[in-house]
Amino acid sequence: MEINVLKSKLHLVTVTQAELDYIGSITIDENLMDAANLIENEQVHVLNKNNGERLITYVIKGARGSGVICMNGPAALRIKKGDVVIVVSYAAMSFEKAKTFKPWVVFPDTATNTLKK
Repeated sequence: MEINVLKSKLHLVTVTQAELDYIGSITIDENLMDAANLIENEQVHVLNKNNGERLITYVIKGARGSGVICMNGPAALRIKKGDVVIVVSYAAMSFEKAKTFKPWVVFPDTATNTLKK
């Protein structure tokens, strides 16, 4: 039996841009991607702390060190610039492996979207 468990989490980052006229996705600073073990095109769930919205999209690599969190395409109608979000991804694994698996959970500085020292 396989189950889905939390793999990666960016806890409380601030949306810096919302671009409606784009094909769709979320752009994330590459430093944050590395810290949370996220890769480009990986499916993520984005949870909006401001209004309770939850959506599924995929990751686009943003400029390293920029702090960018940009909602692209139709998601920009549900998550706006300035909103605080949680970004999570999941992985399928055996039930036994899941018992000992440790996800990558990152708590960036919410004001700057940079890694805390």
